[in-house]
Amino acid sequence: MTSKRLCYESGHKPKCLVIVDDTAEWDRAVYYASRWAIRAGGGVVMLRIIEPEQQSQEWLGVADIMRAEAQEAAEAALDRAAGRANGIAAITPERVIREGAPMEQLLAVIDEDPDIAMLVLAANPGPEGPGPLVAMLAQAVGTFPIPVTIISGALSDQSVDLLS
Repeated sequence: MTSKRLCYESGHKPKCLVIVDDTAEWDRAVYYASRWAIRAGGGVVMLRIIEPEQQSQEWLGVADIMRAEAQEAAEAALDRAAGRANGIAAITPERVIREGAPMEQLLAVIDEDPDIAMLVLAANPGPEGPGPLVAMLAQAVGTFPIPVTIISGALSDQSVDLLS
């Protein structure tokens, strides 16, 4: 399924993929990816995944309103994240909004962009666990098509600066 990576071929540049979700730690992943982009001379792709709601025929009008609200919320989240990336690294990240199952959409975005060289996620440092996406990826990491970097949500900007 996954296409050949071209990120270091002539005419291409490496990109770091970051998931912008509703967790508190998304900022750590954006910060790390933005710092990486400076050092690698690459770019950042920010992905927001909207999970579809189950709907019945009589509620389609409500579902359309909910989809529009989710799209608006996704745009606002990507605006915040893009502003953060621009403030860190003076870059304008690519923005992608997808609707569907998270793992399916994540793999589709990677497959469609052969310049994506790495996925960066941030893990929740709290006792409730690292977060749903990190936990889900832990099951698939051995077969994942690109390297995955997981940043602790407890790291400060200064700590990330020293690592990236």
